[in-house]
Amino acid sequence: MKLFCVRHGETLYNLAGRIQGQSDSELSPLGRRQCQAAAEALKGLECDALVASPLLRARESAQIIAEKLGLEVRLDPRLMEINAGIFQGHDWTEINEKFPQEAAGWRSQDPDFKIPGGESRRELMERSGAALESIRQSDSQCAIVVAHGGSLSAAFKALLEVPAGRNPFRLQNGSISIGAWESEFKLLSLNETAHLHGLTSGDGDL
Repeated sequence: MKLFCVRHGETLYNLAGRIQGQSDSELSPLGRRQCQAAAEALKGLECDALVASPLLRARESAQIIAEKLGLEVRLDPRLMEINAGIFQGHDWTEINEKFPQEAAGWRSQDPDFKIPGGESRRELMERSGAALESIRQSDSQCAIVVAHGGSLSAAFKALLEVPAGRNPFRLQNGSISIGAWESEFKLLSLNETAHLHGLTSGDGDL
């Protein structure tokens, strides 16, 4: 079974450098073009499922792809971005000023550091990995997943058994990563962006 995993297009919060977490921010004009380019790159695949995070930026991205491929969007809340708690809506300058201890805790890369009012990296790994595992257990042989840089990266870590304290993956807006299950999960490609040639991609996380 193959998974084609798409990070949502650029959002207005990405442009402003603000932490989104599980708050909603709509796609920018560039973000919509990125999703249209991703849809064009995925066109012709014989995928029979499209699963997305219910957050607005992922739903908007998924709908653009769904319309091009003739698929219905199914939502799975386990694919949502990390709950960034008190960080949500702020940029890093504001976070460093208002929450210096919490900012240091996040930057420590401790997988069990829980953002106040939010969750930890390990918790994100567990739920996002379970979301992809549930797609594997479905009847689908090829599925498209539209989610977030954080949740997709965390899911890959969970399925590849990367230690929770390591964070080796970074995904650009509109990028496509391909995974497959044989005897075990394999990441066939990561952060493909050739289809975005000529577009400038934001890469803000959270």
